[in-house]
Amino acid sequence: MDLESPSPASESRPSKAYRTTLLLAYQSFGVVYGDLCISPIYVYKSTFSGKLRLHEEDVEIFGVLSLVFWTLTLIALFKYIIFVLGADDNGEGGTFALYSLMCRNSKMGLLSTPHAAHEHLTAYKLEPHREETRTSLSIKKFIEKSQTSRLVLLLFVLLGTSMVIGDGVLTPTMSVVSAVSGLRIKAPELHENYTVLISCIILVGLFALQHYGTHRVGFLFAPILISWLLCISGIGIYNTIMWNPGVVRALSPHYIYYFFKKAGKDGWSSLGGLVLCITGAEAMFADLGHFSNLSIRIAFTAVVYPCLVVAYMGEAAYLSKHREDLQQSFFKALPEGVFWPVFVIATLATVVGSQAIISATFSIISQCRALGCFPRVRIVHTSSHIHGQIYIPEVNWLLMLSCLMVTIGFRDAYMIGNAYGLAVITVMLVTSCLMFLVITTVWRRSVLVALLFTVTFGSLESLYLSASIAKVHHGGWLPLLISLIILMVMFTWHYGTVKKREFEQQNKVSLDRLLSVSPSLGLVRVPGVCLVYSNVTNGVPPMFAHFVTNFPAFHRVLIFLCLQTLTVPKVPLDERFLIGRIGPPDSGLFRCIVRYGYKDGRLESYELENQLLLRVAQFLQQEGGRGSSTNGAMSVISEPCTLVVGAPGGADGGPKRVQFKGVEAAAEEELSQEVWELMEEREAGVSYMMGHTHVVAHESSPFLKKLAIDGVYGFLRRNSRSSAVSLGIPHSSLVEVGTVYRV
Repeated sequence: MDLESPSPASESRPSKAYRTTLLLAYQSFGVVYGDLCISPIYVYKSTFSGKLRLHEEDVEIFGVLSLVFWTLTLIALFKYIIFVLGADDNGEGGTFALYSLMCRNSKMGLLSTPHAAHEHLTAYKLEPHREETRTSLSIKKFIEKSQTSRLVLLLFVLLGTSMVIGDGVLTPTMSVVSAVSGLRIKAPELHENYTVLISCIILVGLFALQHYGTHRVGFLFAPILISWLLCISGIGIYNTIMWNPGVVRALSPHYIYYFFKKAGKDGWSSLGGLVLCITGAEAMFADLGHFSNLSIRIAFTAVVYPCLVVAYMGEAAYLSKHREDLQQSFFKALPEGVFWPVFVIATLATVVGSQAIISATFSIISQCRALGCFPRVRIVHTSSHIHGQIYIPEVNWLLMLSCLMVTIGFRDAYMIGNAYGLAVITVMLVTSCLMFLVITTVWRRSVLVALLFTVTFGSLESLYLSASIAKVHHGGWLPLLISLIILMVMFTWHYGTVKKREFEQQNKVSLDRLLSVSPSLGLVRVPGVCLVYSNVTNGVPPMFAHFVTNFPAFHRVLIFLCLQTLTVPKVPLDERFLIGRIGPPDSGLFRCIVRYGYKDGRLESYELENQLLLRVAQFLQQEGGRGSSTNGAMSVISEPCTLVVGAPGGADGGPKRVQFKGVEAAAEEELSQEVWELMEEREAGVSYMMGHTHVVAHESSPFLKKLAIDGVYGFLRRNSRSSAVSLGIPHSSLVEVGTVYRV
């Protein structure tokens, strides 16, 4: 055999990766860039809606174009495409991805789950970095030692997250209303109520499509957005040549100086509208889990960025000769013969533009839910290939209702634009600040490098933020209100969850005590296996102790099961189960910690049951091979044993076969007695036990705590999905133990 000749598989591997990247880049047009690409419809209109006015010279127009160009270049291209996309958390992006990176590299986070065994996970073994600097250590120690600093950091992250979710309300509204308002160019007598009605119909259709998933929506929307980019770039080239080729000079940054020198305070105020040119830039990072770094970088750099620059340039060239068309400059700049085709594509493109932030909202809420910062909602995975592509029904319909309320309530794109700009720039400023901590504590770069990044981009974003805040009374209050409500929900849910777990840890019962009182209780062991769900990783959860004292009986095989979400995106399946024995060998008591990443899908109950029992059987077999019990020690069981057990006692006198789901193999070696007993108990039936807890504040608690726990947290728990439903536990096999936790 010629060892030097490559195999077909090795030849196809690079080409397959290349095709996959290009395919993801194509799909990203329909999901990631829509919001960014439809901005030309309303940027100039929003910028000149205040006191800023045009004069005979082209200083204002050229200055605004120069600001748009350099804002796109510095923030969208340099900050996000070059730097921020490199701060992904094993392929995941968004505010929580940055936070999880910091949590995993230090003790700065409040959401991390401390356990010595977790440190050996592959996901925790980051690539080798530079040596820790003195400044990096100082920053870590300062935040780690101060509970207040850690709490402020979490609130800061939740603020950015709540603003992204708020964008999920404002983006579809702003995009659709702006596009539909173009109808009044050709039909000026059309009443405003009709444009509002058409906008609402389009919004309902957009959210109705979401259940098909990002994969299908991306394929459906990508051709629309590519057509849109070709249209606006072609029209931009036409307008530049037709009206003012000299507009190319505006790419020079010195026009920004002339702009502010002439416009003064009015120029600063106009930044609140100009910031809309980078709406959707944050979605490139937030939607990273749906695609890949390379695919997003290719699509933006090769197609999106040049098309947008040409489009803004063409619109500025038209405005320089038609100053009277400021309020409808985009649609007025369309050549007469292509108005209606471009209007239709523009309306469809606004639907695509909304998709970017909707997908990002789903991703971020999924992360928040997994890390205990959002009520339990249903997560539907819409792709078997890209795990990050999800759909959340409850959130989808709430977003739709909110969009309809804003559309009907505001009606005016100018007011919506003011709200929109404030939400967008706040998220970007939060990302810049978090990147300072990532650069110093995770990448371990010099603090000067981190300061250079944060000051360069943060100062520009702060300038835009100050202009947006000045418009709070003109609609800017809306994102503040939305983010405040979402922030309250997320923080209260996190606070209540933490208090609930603290109560369980403080009131857990030692196993020795439980076993010592068993004779006095007349404890009976019944046939079968019981999986006891709890958050306790050692000892006996108070819920189970409460059950045993009232009903002194439990199954012969008892597995205390703890599901933990770690601050990593994914935990490999072969590292997911951590199993150990508790109590004497003849007690049939085990403990299992099942570890998930915040982007991992939870196993359904039947699948989890099979995976778990197979690994317990392998644990027992390995323990039998060692010839000793490992009471108290926990082991990672990487691969489930495959069992078709051969033993006397079959119906035909042959071997008795005990088979788990989809597993069948000849067992030539003799299995340990405990494995036999485990399989016999499994055949007798498997039950699930979990607490049906009612969390209330203690009578002596302060008023704010009672309001948070009894009021907000209690309301959220009553109206969110139950744990049993979220885990898919069959109702006929479920035992719920009612308990009251006074925290």
